[in-house]
Amino acid sequence: MNLSRRMLTKEEEDAVGDEIEVRREDQDKINKFSRLHSHELTLEEELKVKNKEKEELDDITTELELADEDDLVPYKIGDAFFHLPLPQAQELLGLSTAKIEEEIGELEDKMATIREEMTQLKVELYARFGKTINLET
Repeated sequence: MNLSRRMLTKEEEDAVGDEIEVRREDQDKINKFSRLHSHELTLEEELKVKNKEKEELDDITTELELADEDDLVPYKIGDAFFHLPLPQAQELLGLSTAKIEEEIGELEDKMATIREEMTQLKVELYARFGKTINLET
């Protein structure tokens, strides 16, 4: 039986070679990446909720466009409904929509910052550990 020995490629030799020591600063970066990823998931959920709220406000705005100018519209403030004149209800609805849009913008900014930090950590950790670390989320 002829068993030929296959030569390892440089990449395989590197992978099989000495294990890379995990320094304290490496572990800190890994931990930070994990915290950032967890925070990113939380913000994504919060963003979904805010986008749904905005969609609902947009639907209500469309509905109110069909109402008569003289109608009193039930408008929820806190846990109670108040009957308000249509223009006042539309004004309050506009303020609520603007507030939600601002909150969505803030969440998107926070997520962009977190993703930038995660990308930087990925670059540093993959440079140090190569394929021996998996940071895919």
